[in-house]
Amino acid sequence: MTVIVLTNCPPGLRGFLTRWLLEISAGVFVGNPSARIRDALWREVQQYAGQGRALLAHTTNNEQGFTFRTHDHAWHPTDHEGIILIRRPNPNAPTPSPTPQNPPPGWSRASKRRRFGRS
Repeated sequence: MTVIVLTNCPPGLRGFLTRWLLEISAGVFVGNPSARIRDALWREVQQYAGQGRALLAHTTNNEQGFTFRTHDHAWHPTDHEGIILIRRPNPNAPTPSPTPQNPPPGWSRASKRRRFGRS
């Protein structure tokens, strides 16, 4: 089983995928193509997605029984002790404090010297 989810992708890409998969909802495609066809479809999705995002989930022979891939997505798959999990970005993560190697943008040379010294 293969599932491809497209967000903000060109209509031509959606039309291309309907040749091989069923579109059960807007941007959600399901089907059971061979692994070779699935990989070819994913290459096409990556090439023609433009500014859009894409997610591919398919069955495989592992502990979970499936795996997934992402394209231009804020959530990334990560391996955790043999299990693939999705890592979501933390919007509340603290921003790194300014250092002499990483001063905030827009600082003049004089203000950098005052803040970080003459080095």
